[in-house]
Amino acid sequence: MYNIKNQIFLSMTKTQKSVLCSFLRALVKKSPNLDSEQILDKFLEDEQYYFDINNPHFEFLEDYLGDEEFYREALLFIKECRKYYDYKKSQEPIIKAQKEFEKKKRAFLKEVKMSHEAPTKKQLYYYDRLCKKYGIEKKELSSKLEARDEIDKIIKEHEQENMYGI
Repeated sequence: MYNIKNQIFLSMTKTQKSVLCSFLRALVKKSPNLDSEQILDKFLEDEQYYFDINNPHFEFLEDYLGDEEFYREALLFIKECRKYYDYKKSQEPIIKAQKEFEKKKRAFLKEVKMSHEAPTKKQLYYYDRLCKKYGIEKKELSSKLEARDEIDKIIKEHEQENMYGI
């Protein structure tokens, strides 16, 4: 898409070209069900309407609206945008799977880190309180991970007992 952008609209200033390309790219993104010619025709129709009511979005386009070269270059850019967005859409499942993998990897690395760190005072205090409350024999906790797992186990066991009225 960026190669095409350097080859089109050469008679426009850099700012005009940038504004027009951004608008066309947004138009393509908003209209996934229309083909390239329909998008361009809709754009040209809208711009002609705005010129007719004397309120144009792009005043510099007045000279270009009937130009065949402008039409060809705009169509080329819209087709490239369509290819880009179609490719991006086809990559969504891969990107989603990659994000899910990274999420699992971060969770695993967090657990590995926790397994090497000593339990916090809060964890030890909370575990001690739970053991006293439910009359459970305390174990020596060696890591944050072990403390978290023991606390979760106690809470789950006693939630089930409370749920079933045991």
